[in-house]
Amino acid sequence: MVLRASGVTVAEAMLAAPACAGLSVADLSDRAAEGEVRDIAGDRVDLAAPAQVGRPIYFYRDLPDETVIPFEMPIIHLDDNLVVVDKPHFLATMPRGAHVVQTALVRLRRELDNPQISPVHRLDRLTAGVLMFSLRPQARAPYQLLFADRRVDKEYRARAPLSGDVELPVTIRNRILKDSGDLRARVVPGEVNAISTIDITETHGDHGIYRLLPQTGRTHQLRLHMSGLGIPIDGDPLYPEVRPEVAAAPDHGDFSRPLQLLAYAVEFDDPLTRQRRRFESIRTLR
Repeated sequence: MVLRASGVTVAEAMLAAPACAGLSVADLSDRAAEGEVRDIAGDRVDLAAPAQVGRPIYFYRDLPDETVIPFEMPIIHLDDNLVVVDKPHFLATMPRGAHVVQTALVRLRRELDNPQISPVHRLDRLTAGVLMFSLRPQARAPYQLLFADRRVDKEYRARAPLSGDVELPVTIRNRILKDSGDLRARVVPGEVNAISTIDITETHGDHGIYRLLPQTGRTHQLRLHMSGLGIPIDGDPLYPEVRPEVAAAPDHGDFSRPLQLLAYAVEFDDPLTRQRRRFESIRTLR
């Protein structure tokens, strides 16, 4: 949550937020004592301190109606600065909306007993694959800048129908916008802000495994580009058309139709060790 009240304590500002509806100062104090109230640096929050408008507070709650994501999240790399996991489908990167405990960030903080862990980039909840976190505050910014400055080579894999109408490889360049509150992104006229190269690596009957190389990172970029080619990714609940029953299924415990999109690999020059690094998912699409 982000504090919106001033002239009060942190606890009072938190209690004024919808996320804390029904809680008391004593409830917050108990949670703070358990280390469940943290600031953006991962440090414990002093509830009696003056509130600062705009200050983000991470407040983790066990939600009784939160659907458990019953898939493992293997750690594929761990050192003093960085932890890399193979995120499963349906698991959000970090708390947002109805997804709090069932997120990669909360799982990792509990598994490694480290409240300072922070994501250095994000994957959509429906996308599986390689996801990186910093283990200490001093390491967060250097790794985040890698992604902000587009110095990470990213490779995705997707399963989608075969199409004789698409000549591959192909590089798509267009402009994508996504409005707040709209589930779907869209292609609009204007300056290019989304670039993807798409090729096929395997064929299995009437579908193929595609290799996707995004040069930019717009929301739903790969899903929209694949749909635009007439080969929408298998299991996509939004493209080319919204399928409400597929979109709602995971929240009711139905994980039978995952989006067949995998963040397969990342490769970059490590800003702290100066070594070239590559991390690959151990998951496969068939």
